[in-house]
Amino acid sequence: MCTVCGCGAGETKIEGGLANAHEHTHVHEDGTVHTHTHDHGHDHDHAHGHGAALLGAHSHSHRHGDGSEHSHDHVHSGEHAHSHGDSHHHEHGIAGDLDYGTGPARAHVPGMSQARMVQIEQDILSKNNTYAAANRQWLDDRGIFALNLVSSPGSGKTALLCKTIELLKDKVAISVVEGDQQTSNDAERIRATGVPALQINTGKGCHLDGHMVGHAIQRLQPADESLFLIENVGNLVCPAAFDLGEHHKVAILSVTEGEDKPLKYPDMFAAADVMLLNKVDLLPYLEFNADLAEANARRVNPDLIIFRVSATSGEGLGGWLGWIAAGLDAQRSLRSESLDTLKRRIAELERQLAAK
Repeated sequence: MCTVCGCGAGETKIEGGLANAHEHTHVHEDGTVHTHTHDHGHDHDHAHGHGAALLGAHSHSHRHGDGSEHSHDHVHSGEHAHSHGDSHHHEHGIAGDLDYGTGPARAHVPGMSQARMVQIEQDILSKNNTYAAANRQWLDDRGIFALNLVSSPGSGKTALLCKTIELLKDKVAISVVEGDQQTSNDAERIRATGVPALQINTGKGCHLDGHMVGHAIQRLQPADESLFLIENVGNLVCPAAFDLGEHHKVAILSVTEGEDKPLKYPDMFAAADVMLLNKVDLLPYLEFNADLAEANARRVNPDLIIFRVSATSGEGLGGWLGWIAAGLDAQRSLRSESLDTLKRRIAELERQLAAK
């Protein structure tokens, strides 16, 4: 799980330049390892940092003749570097399934305790949530409505995004962040619709985070009272844990996938507020039970709003666009109320100063 292993740390590239950071790992005399990040050249109006570093160590488990096991860590750098002439292996029973999603961490890293994994995850997510909160405040102050689109690869996210943009771009200003491990293909597809888009390549990373999106906001400078769309890396696992500062996560499930996908990947559908059941124009040609798919999604998240849509035929897009319009109106109203409150506060302070 990326909140534990820190996958992709230091490999992010934001289109137009590096992500302005690099990391150093140190091994101390007592064998402990730590990594710290240097951040260069940021001139944001809110602070950013970088996520977790790789652990820099690995563990081996040994089984003794009496059936007991123990694990010990090895570090392969500095004065602690060494080679192994022997081999290690794991012994598992064959009866029953293996479930590494149990325990407090709901994940597994060889040689690491559940308590340590939970601590690492809390540290990573706490830092990320600080960046996400700053992003959301920046967006709220300007009445901008932000959506984080998440799905498996191949669900039709980009095609649906392009169709949504084409239908809305004459009514509202739109800017887009595209997340992929490599290439700027999707950003180029978005730009072809006539709206600004910024590509973020995550390298080995499997999701966007609040820090990356903060950089993108600064580059794009979305217009006040506009629509800000984030297309996350195709992945139904890791993006569920990372708040980007969006107002809603929108999970996209296509009818070319399985009806049980919400049950297999419950964290994402639990984190989402909206599910788009996409490619419904293909239903006549597939053995896919749309009602069952929706029922499974609501087993995970009873409050989920679901729209059946097709970017190809346009089916269901009216409901989806109406929901976006309502979100835009709510953000504009929130901004207006905030400005009115600020004006009243300034007027009160001016009266207090005048009375002195």
